[in-house]
Amino acid sequence: MQPRRIARELALLGLSQMSREPEQLDEKQLSQMVLVAVRTLTDEINEALETASAELKRGSDRLLGSETRAIDVRSSKTMVAEAIELTQKAINRIGVAVEIPEMIQLANQADVRAYAIEILQAIRRRQVEIDEILVKSLKDWQINRLPRIDRDILRIAVAEMAFLGIPDRVAINEAIELAKRYSDQEGHRFVNGVLRRVTTCINESESSALEIS
Repeated sequence: MQPRRIARELALLGLSQMSREPEQLDEKQLSQMVLVAVRTLTDEINEALETASAELKRGSDRLLGSETRAIDVRSSKTMVAEAIELTQKAINRIGVAVEIPEMIQLANQADVRAYAIEILQAIRRRQVEIDEILVKSLKDWQINRLPRIDRDILRIAVAEMAFLGIPDRVAINEAIELAKRYSDQEGHRFVNGVLRRVTTCINESESSALEIS
């Protein structure tokens, strides 16, 4: 698991705590936001495992019911299918939970926290510019009407591309991964589409600046 991927996740969780006036946050407050984000990640493992346990129990009950309560073959098949689906969900949650200890270990590393704070600093200092880039790249959307999680993921990616020297492809791929984890079913496609247009917007701005100079 890549340390910077965890840093981005910490930054995303930190942004959820950021006020509407981020420029008023000082370095100590940013560090505290990252600490809260680490604690949030720690809590996730317990929640994921508890949910997985409940889903396995429900799946087991469905299997038992298919043998004792089904009135015909069709209802029995339905119960078995539901049991399989619940078990698969539980397995997926356990898979995520297995990764979390490594995430927590990385999240407590100084360099990981430092990069999370660097992202938050860039957004705090350059949010007006970041949002201007996003406004130009959004089609039929207003930035203040976006789901907060999608808006925060987009801001992180733009901050990395425009101000932190991260290659466009890397920033976009990492934003898509964040959207798959935290946004809804269509969130990662939306994020991908917007960031492709962001890349064009940034490149055009850089070309114009070079021509003027």
